[in-house]
Order: sequence, then C-alpha cells, then structure tokens
Amino acid sequence: MMLRASANRVVAPRNRVQVRVMATAATQLSQDELKKQAAWKAVDYVKSGMVVGLGTGSTAAFAVDRIGQLLKEGKLTNIVGVPTSIRTYEQALSLGIPLATLDEQPKLDVAIDGADEVDPNLDVVKGRGGALLREKMVEMASAKFVCIVDDSKMVDGLGGSKLAMPVEIVQFCHKYTLQRLQNLPEVAGCEAKLRMNGDKPYVTDNSNYIVDLYFQTPIKDSQAASKAILALEGVVDHGLFLDMVDVCIIAGANGVEVKERPKPKH
Repeated sequence: MMLRASANRVVAPRNRVQVRVMATAATQLSQDELKKQAAWKAVDYVKSGMVVGLGTGSTAAFAVDRIGQLLKEGKLTNIVGVPTSIRTYEQALSLGIPLATLDEQPKLDVAIDGADEVDPNLDVVKGRGGALLREKMVEMASAKFVCIVDDSKMVDGLGGSKLAMPVEIVQFCHKYTLQRLQNLPEVAGCEAKLRMNGDKPYVTDNSNYIVDLYFQTPIKDSQAASKAILALEGVVDHGLFLDMVDVCIIAGANGVEVKERPKPKH
C-alpha cells in the first residue's frame, strides 16, 4: 500500500522506510564548513535545464551560493530557481540566478533545503527561520526534495532537541489559537510561546505570526500531532515535514552520508 503525499509525490509507507548510506572521509571541520560540505554535495543533484527549489536558512544559503557560482562559471545553464522566502529571493537575485514563482513553475525538478531536526525515518522539523509555509509549498511541488544538514541536527524523535517546532498562525485572535495549541492532547507536555521580534510579535513573509512549541521529550506520534495541529482554525501550517524528504545529506566528523528514502515501484 502506497501513501500519497500530494498529486505529484508518492512516498513509501513508514514501516518500509530504509536508508542507503554512502560516506566520504572528512577532517575536523567547523559547523559552517560541515554545512557547506552538505550543501555542495546536494548541488550535484542539480542539472542544466532544471527548475530548482531554493531553500531558506544558513545551510541552504551555501547551496544557493554554489548554484550561482556554477551558473557564472557556465557549468550549469538554463536553471530557474523558485525561492522559499524573501531572504532567499534577494540572495539568488544578487547571484544572477533566474527566478520564478510556483504560479509560473508549478512543477519543480528538485528542491534543496536545510532542516532543524531529522529523525531516523527522514522526517524533519523545519521553519525555525520563519519560512515554513513557503518551504513546504515549494518542496511538495518538487519531484525530489534533498535535505541538507550537519550531524548536530540528527535526533531519535522529532521534538527531541528541545528547541522550537514552529506553527504559523493568522494574527486574528492569536492568543486564543496559542492556547488551543497548548491544550492539544497530541502535543501534551509542550510549551507554546509566541515568537517575538524585539517587543513585537515576529511576522512571517505571509504576514502571519508563529507559535513555537517546545517539547521536553520527543513527540509520541508525529502524524497524529500533524493532523491535530492542522485541524485547528487559525493554524496556517506547521514545521513537521513528514514523508517528504527523498534524500538527506548529513555532514559530520566521519564524512558525508547520503541517506535515501527508497522509491516505490509505479
């Protein structure tokens, strides 16, 4: 039985998820160097003529830089990028990467983006940079989603880092929505906090607010949590990216690992 994540994406059932691992040697590197190593490896999936989803965040920025460099050198041609945030749009524009939106390019060949947490099933938490909605839209429209991280992002279960799992909400009655999130049985034990920017609420590129959920222990059932959060009126989307990652590139002290979710037979 296959699980269909969208009209364009077919993913394997959770209990069949396995990974194929390849590694390359590495010396002791800083976290930024590890991020760059993962990002450059991910750009190997980009070929001339492709439409590419451009992620947001410190790791994804290295991939955008690399694509811009290869275009300038003529090693990539006819690339169109679809940015996931205003920040990425401005970066790509400065590098001379031709850009489009999902309205203009609704089907992407590949998307490259970072993650805040990655579990053994290649499910991830994203969006601590505030771009989770646009990231999810672009990555769901991509035939292949390549996730890039350093090994500090690996967790046994989502929420296990005790850092924020973001939920984008509308501004209207945001305190009411925050309280309902706090009281959801599926995320019992979490602490819900409105994300602030100085003394004012943080505002996303979509003019929404973000509620950050903090867990002391990993989320027991991420699928159930996802459905319960999305069912609340006032919620736009959340940072649980489930059954979406096709390839995860992890840079660490032992080198670069490439973990792949097996593709089901069509």
